[in-house]
Amino acid sequence: MRILLDTCVWGGAKSELLRLGYDVFWTGDLPEDPGDEEILAIAKKEGRILVTLDKDFGELVFLHGFAHSGILRLVEIPSKMQGKSIHQVLHSFGDQLVAGAIVTLKDNRIRVRLPLPSS
Repeated sequence: MRILLDTCVWGGAKSELLRLGYDVFWTGDLPEDPGDEEILAIAKKEGRILVTLDKDFGELVFLHGFAHSGILRLVEIPSKMQGKSIHQVLHSFGDQLVAGAIVTLKDNRIRVRLPLPSS
């Protein structure tokens, strides 16, 4: 599974996910943050699920119609728990994310917003 970790995600999560066999790109490795619109475009172009702490991506998708390849938003997940939490959500909801869902994890509660059917 291909993952793009937003800059705000703890860098140690990248190492954990790589060890678990994921194809991971972390924007924190770039010389500068490319900004939300470019991060979303990179994730879409490369077919990566975007993992972020930032709620602004939902606004880009729902209010401005930006395309995406699935988004996982972590809310109030401690840094050192992020890698494990991402893995657990991907294990349980990876198919939905790959299909374009937006999944939010907060306090061990998960909300899945499936993509609207194409017309």
